[in-house]
Amino acid sequence: MTRRKKIVITVIATVLILPILAIAAIGILATLFPSSEHTYTHELLLPMTPVKDQGDTELCWAYAMLATIETEHLLRGDSVNLSPRYLGRMLKRKSERAMGQTALNLLERYGVVGYDVFPDDATAQLPTPKNVFLLGAKYTPLEFAHSVCAPDEYIGLTSVPDSPYYQKIVVPIPDNWEHNRLLNIPLDSLRRHVNRALHHRHPVCYESPAHAMCIVGLARDEERRAYYVMKNSWGTRQPHDGLVYMPVRHALRDVAAVYMTREAYEGR
Repeated sequence: MTRRKKIVITVIATVLILPILAIAAIGILATLFPSSEHTYTHELLLPMTPVKDQGDTELCWAYAMLATIETEHLLRGDSVNLSPRYLGRMLKRKSERAMGQTALNLLERYGVVGYDVFPDDATAQLPTPKNVFLLGAKYTPLEFAHSVCAPDEYIGLTSVPDSPYYQKIVVPIPDNWEHNRLLNIPLDSLRRHVNRALHHRHPVCYESPAHAMCIVGLARDEERRAYYVMKNSWGTRQPHDGLVYMPVRHALRDVAAVYMTREAYEGR
């Protein structure tokens, strides 16, 4: 999703076409742009690469998924900084809207390159990089992608009460135009998996019908209410230097999908 102005326009259109999804989207917007500020105390905050800026694109799904992969690598003692704009170019589709699973699919199909060679301000005139140079070695984008994200390393979860639990289902949102199938589990189980992943020091890619971000921590406000700390993709000229404090109850109410490593899912 794009910045506030473009999101509001999108939500208005959605209200006319898809009322149910619009309600969830408006809930997310109210959380991202609160009317009052709180004082937050971190219970847990994972390391992260610098906050990026998706600008006027609708590539939040790519930014959120790659941010999750980057934090996983930092926690392993490694450091990668990946290019969401490269995945956007590989999308080869008029609409930029998609899901976190789309990012994983593109990684496996086209690879990825470093942020330094294809940054946020990459223009249409910038040639698509053909190689990745790292520590004196030369890789194709596909080879590089497989070194930072193995096939099937991540699992996608959703919670749709009207569909059978503990089976893979097609997530019923417009952004899932690929008809990706995710594991459907009860909402309380999804919450436990997310919280357990964080406590085992794993980030989680979070997606609602309106926006996608990377969960990097847990926090409490002055009244001890629980929040997920999310790394956003609107640059650092936002409150909290680009982080978003989303009430856990809102995040769970509006969730469309989450992604975590299989190691995180298994509680390791």
